[in-house]
Amino acid sequence: MTSLPVLLKGIMTAEDARIALDHGIAGIIVSNHGGRQLDGAPATIEALPEVVEAVQGRCEVLRDSGIRRGTDVLKALALGANAVLIGGAYIWGLAVGGESGVARLFSLLRNELELAMTLCGVKSVAEVGQSLVQRRPD
Repeated sequence: MTSLPVLLKGIMTAEDARIALDHGIAGIIVSNHGGRQLDGAPATIEALPEVVEAVQGRCEVLRDSGIRRGTDVLKALALGANAVLIGGAYIWGLAVGGESGVARLFSLLRNELELAMTLCGVKSVAEVGQSLVQRRPD
């Protein structure tokens, strides 16, 4: 119905990621819709590695939900996300300061990400890898 690339939001499992790829999806957004849709749904940071592994670089993978700090961005990138969405956080900036509040939010996230990268000894996003995160034992 369209020649535009389509991103599919709400993917939380490897199985769903493979089905999306089979249907020609251009990108996957790992999202639990803020946890509002199903009580007890896993956090997106927990689902991200499984989806990234299933995709194997065949499409972009973005993480939504739970991005509140620059370290959240760093963790998502380290676990294989190509980018993050900031969910409702921009609304907080908008409510507090309008357009300049949103700009301030992006500035804070960027500064926190750069500081976290510096503390981890990486100079660019391209250097961010899985060695920067440790998975908790089950």
